[in-house]
Amino acid sequence: MNHNDILLETKDLKKYFPVTQTFFRHRVLQLKAVDGVDLSIRRGETLSLVGESGCGKSTLGRLVLRLEEPTNGEIIFGGKNILHLDPNELRLLRRKMQIIFQDPYSSLHPRKTVQSIIGEPFIIHKICDRYDRQERVMKLMELVGLRPEHYNRYPHEFSGGQRQRIGIARALALNPELVVCDEPVSALDVSIQAQIINLLNDLQQRLNLTYLFISHALNVVRYISDRVAVMYLGRVVELSSSSELYKSPYHPYSEGLLSSSPIPDPNVIRKRIILKGEIPSPLDPPQGCHFHTRCLYVTEKCRIEPPPPWEEHGPGHWARCWLVKEIRRL
Repeated sequence: MNHNDILLETKDLKKYFPVTQTFFRHRVLQLKAVDGVDLSIRRGETLSLVGESGCGKSTLGRLVLRLEEPTNGEIIFGGKNILHLDPNELRLLRRKMQIIFQDPYSSLHPRKTVQSIIGEPFIIHKICDRYDRQERVMKLMELVGLRPEHYNRYPHEFSGGQRQRIGIARALALNPELVVCDEPVSALDVSIQAQIINLLNDLQQRLNLTYLFISHALNVVRYISDRVAVMYLGRVVELSSSSELYKSPYHPYSEGLLSSSPIPDPNVIRKRIILKGEIPSPLDPPQGCHFHTRCLYVTEKCRIEPPPPWEEHGPGHWARCWLVKEIRRL
């Protein structure tokens, strides 16, 4: 990979939340939401983060935007470690990194018009005057498929899909390079999901955007992603191109996730793998491989020893598991 092509990179990124227990005795535990993540995103690509709820996907997305401060690690954007920026430099960085939130209604101020919501970034960063701002807002509304003449309406006057388009327009106001999409279609109807995904694809081509796409809907991820990173209990366990992951997953957790994803063709029969048990608590993750309590192929080594370092088992296909070769033979 050409290092000049990398827009965002994380190195050993961690986020631990202190949790105080006061029942009989006082002690502070560490909730390991993100536990040593190494990722890189190329310019113009879509890297998707997938995994069950509670695996740390959204926390990682907020970390790279510095909406949360990491416990440890590095976040390198455009060749600079953004954790070393002063407030003025960080303010300028905000123009280049934006987020689309999951809930298209609660992320919009109910008492502000669309013009105020989309135009707010221009005010905060003091980019243009009121008349120029109105013109830019109307162009952004047209860009995302909204009628510009509705700029004086309020969020409750729009449908869910239209409200998400407002959120997208707001995210694009400052011409960002990176957009974190935090489950942007999970709250929408299936037919509307397809429209928003098509819109995101179109905007990426037209504006040369880079996406970090967070989702648990594997059918959506398959359509929009260039590469997919699979997270489990705060760690990335597999990373691959989208086509290769869906064709041949290497990690048992990825295999289980894919087997639960619905197939649109009723004539195709897929072997169903049911992951047993619940996700362990990130306050007290299991010894050895975190996934061994739910793994179908678990061995004694998995219960005792942490997974091996990242290993490339195929071109661009990385996984951390002791049993990759054994699973591949099955």
